Amino acid sequence: MRTMKDVHDETCAVACCAEIIGAKWTALLIHDLSEGPRRFSELEHSCPGISPRTLSERLRLLEQEGRVIRRSYSETPPRVEYELTDKGASLLPIIKAMSDFGHSWLVPEHDHSHDLASAG
Repeated sequence: MRTMKDVHDETCAVACCAEIIGAKWTALLIHDLSEGPRRFSELEHSCPGISPRTLSERLRLLEQEGRVIRRSYSETPPRVEYELTDKGASLLPIIKAMSDFGHSWLVPEHDHSHDLASAG
């Protein structure tokens, strides 16, 4: 019989992954960035209900973790874009699996052909 660890800590790969993917908004931001570079306002618009402060914090954390790169362009007005790194893109199969599960078990049927087309 298999026994589980009493505490899931930094040595548990599932717990470590769940901490990343399970952070509120992170999976949605990774999904949105899978379609290419996005500006802050585009990400804010695609995640109704996220506050600018929370979005900024999530993007900063993803950048610190090496999952997102922030590019600044010296234009007028200044332009900043966020893009997945290879490390960030490596999360896409997990996001795709979440999408597949959701389509199969959680959301009513409708046309999902546009969802994660570039991630699959």
